[in-house]
Amino acid sequence: MNDELEELLKSCLDDDYEEKSLPYRQTMTYYRCALREVETKFRVLDEQFSMYYDRNPIENIETRIKSQTSIMKKLKNRGLPLTLESMQENLFDIAGIRVIGSFVDDIYMLAKLLLQQDDVHLIERKDYIAHPKPNGYRSLHLIIETPIFLANEKRWIKVEVQFRTIAMDLWATLEHKLRYKKDLSPERLEEMATDLYEAAEICARLDEKMTKLKASEKKHPILK
Repeated sequence: MNDELEELLKSCLDDDYEEKSLPYRQTMTYYRCALREVETKFRVLDEQFSMYYDRNPIENIETRIKSQTSIMKKLKNRGLPLTLESMQENLFDIAGIRVIGSFVDDIYMLAKLLLQQDDVHLIERKDYIAHPKPNGYRSLHLIIETPIFLANEKRWIKVEVQFRTIAMDLWATLEHKLRYKKDLSPERLEEMATDLYEAAEICARLDEKMTKLKASEKKHPILK
């Protein structure tokens, strides 16, 4: 478990690559299993709402595992050792799941129901909906820990969960594409930042309007 991640990358062409990379591949398998566990939790909640209300609060679920290159870059930028132990102790977003909800109140409801489960431990919460980032970004971020059950042991694995509405996700997706455009002058970049912030405010007003339109929905009997 003390193998350097950088050496694992360099050893890809070695005859004993499979043996050298085994600890890393095992660890990443744990993260993939944890993602499946968390995704299943949301699928079950969505199914339950479908049964009660004939509607689904979840529009889409996306999962991802950080690449070796991204993991190494993040560790290097933080001045941390390039070891599996360091990766597991310091990086909380190796396994990530994004839940796209229909309405803002659905987001908070889903987060609450997730955290009520006795096999989910909250590590960190960042509410960028109540407190947007300076560029206008909105989302609810949770770092949780959940167990996976292996043949002879139980392991607790950290997973990052992001909640967005459709409008928030649309803005974040397009902002990401525009932000990485090349050969733009500083003046144009500043104009774009202003325009993107204004677009984020429009999306926020849209979410607020849609939430008000939904306000007549009856109270959720499955919520405590």
